[in-house]
Parts: sequence; C-alpha cells; structure tokens
Amino acid sequence: MEAPLTVAVYPGTFDPVHFGHIDIAERAHTLFGCVVIGVYERPQKNVLFSAEQRVELMRASLAHLPNVTVLSYQGLTVDFVRQQGASVIVRGLRVITDFEIEYQMALMTSRLAPEVEMVCLMTSLEYAFISSSIVKDVALAGGSVAQFVPPHVVEALRQRVAAPSAKKE
Repeated sequence: MEAPLTVAVYPGTFDPVHFGHIDIAERAHTLFGCVVIGVYERPQKNVLFSAEQRVELMRASLAHLPNVTVLSYQGLTVDFVRQQGASVIVRGLRVITDFEIEYQMALMTSRLAPEVEMVCLMTSLEYAFISSSIVKDVALAGGSVAQFVPPHVVEALRQRVAAPSAKKE
C-alpha cells in the first residue's frame, strides 16, 4: 500500500531568494511528495521586490525541482497551509535566534491548526550566515552578491538597486 502524498508548505518573504532558501527547498523536496513555496505578500518589513517579482524569482530558482509550486498568499500562514491541503510547514534554521522565533511560531501553529506539523531544517553550514537582509544591505551598498544568490537574482537586484526609489524604501 502506497503512503499518501504529503504536501508541505515552505513560507517566507524571500526578498530576495538566496542559496540558503534554495537549500531548504531542495531538501524539503526530497522529504515530501509535494512542496508549495508560499511567498508572503505583505510582510511587516520593507521589501525591495513586489510579491509578483519574488514569486517569479523563486520559480526561476526552483525550476529544476518537480512537484514544487510557488504561490503568493496573504493572511495567516495556517489558512494558506489548509488551502493547499498541506499537513506540514517547513522552516529553515540558521542561528539560535531563529530557533527561538520558530519555536514560538510552532507553538502558535499548534494552537491555531493542531493538524499541522512544523518541521525545521538546519541550513547547510555554507549558507548559515546568509540572510535576505544581509544580501539586500550588500547590494544596496554596491557590493557583489553573486556568491549568495543565483545569477537571475543578481541581475534583478542590480536593476532594482539602480531604480531611483530603491534606497528610499
């Protein structure tokens, strides 16, 4: 008897997507039958890219993975997870402060959606220091981010940073 297909959601802002995000998505893909990347449309932080741009950058970054879908969403993550028919939320952990935040989120998720499990994957060592915030800071200061993000993201950042409104947001 074949086990049912487990759908997992990997939510985040992904502004911009970097190799640490891709690492987590690739590893989640090996663990679950279907992975939905949920790009949160309205985070409580300033973003460089629109939700549509972040979805497209993520789709291009994960085009090599079958059974991975990238969608944007608003509202509660647990509602998005339910809409996708998922039973698992995947999160990446880089440093100890990530654990504290994810632990709180896992406890809240268990209250809001007891049928949903949260699975945290440790970021691979070579990506442990990378965050979207650091990538944006380096790009906005004119530094090279080519070792942290795929080439299409390097180009998108170059174009976005060159835009007159980039440093105002």
